[in-house]
Amino acid sequence: MTVLWATILIVFIFAFLSRYIPVNSAAVDFSYVKPNNFMIFIVLICLVLVSGLRNTIGDTYFYMHAYETIDFTWKYALENKDPGFSVLQMYLKNVSHDPQLLLIITAMFTNLLIVITLYKYSRMIEISFYVFITSGMFIVSMNGVRQFLAASIIFWATKYLLGGQFKHYLIVVLIASTFHESALILLPIYFIVRREAWTKVTFLLLTLAILIVMSFDQFSRILFSTLGDSQYGHYSNFEEGGANVIRVLVDAVPIVIAYLGRHKLKEMWPKSDIIVNMSIIGLLFTIIATQNWIFARFNIYFSLYNIILISWIIYLFKENNRKFVYFSLLVCYFAYFYYEQVISINLFYGSDFIKF
Repeated sequence: MTVLWATILIVFIFAFLSRYIPVNSAAVDFSYVKPNNFMIFIVLICLVLVSGLRNTIGDTYFYMHAYETIDFTWKYALENKDPGFSVLQMYLKNVSHDPQLLLIITAMFTNLLIVITLYKYSRMIEISFYVFITSGMFIVSMNGVRQFLAASIIFWATKYLLGGQFKHYLIVVLIASTFHESALILLPIYFIVRREAWTKVTFLLLTLAILIVMSFDQFSRILFSTLGDSQYGHYSNFEEGGANVIRVLVDAVPIVIAYLGRHKLKEMWPKSDIIVNMSIIGLLFTIIATQNWIFARFNIYFSLYNIILISWIIYLFKENNRKFVYFSLLVCYFAYFYYEQVISINLFYGSDFIKF
């Protein structure tokens, strides 16, 4: 865990400094201070090295083992699920059979796309990076490698989502789905989120999520019978329990604050409704995941938008309260990270290259 504590500190410090060595820019459509490129580059390097040089955490061992033992060919890629990931491994094995290469390359692309997007749309970028790590998303990116890579590709396409460029968004989602088929869920989501936040539809979705939780047995039987023999059908036998209720609270608090300050938020950033709607859908999946943890996997696509939202909510408070909210946020997410990664799962970070 020492490596992860150090990562939090280094990333936060350099991201914080990036706002105090700024470059003014009108690159996006709101009043914005462009962070210092060099400082953000250091943040990116830190994230990539910590993620890419690991040899533990979640499914890392299985990714490394598969890379070493499977003969990735075009035939294999076309006959198996998620062909894009197989093709990537096929080309990487032409360079080296060392599975560390796979981890480094996936870490590089995943974190690069996330950093680029946060760089464009976060109001307080150090808060976004801090929450990215302390909320557990950075850890998840080292576990669900394929799905988080797909999520980062779609996250990069936020500009098409905000700009209403569906054809471009469609192409990106289809590319992402070759790494993880579940990315296709973002296609119908596109039409749901491109509307005003906090309408009747919003509260209808929240009510639906609660009803699903209350009648989860019936819902799961219908869902998994529909999935049938697909790659997700076997999750009907998934028995690792549900997501922690604390996770629901963590996801809900920024959304509640955004609701209370919805008018001010819309004045500061007219297109924020789309980000809010994506965060709300993520909360819906988290609520449902309290009954079966597997539904939290879908939240991988939406949780990234929540960290954009969090970077804006501090400005919804009166100026004399912002410092208190800022430091409270740091303390609460640090406590959550400690609870989730140390107390709950006793996470161990291992690497052949980073040892301290």
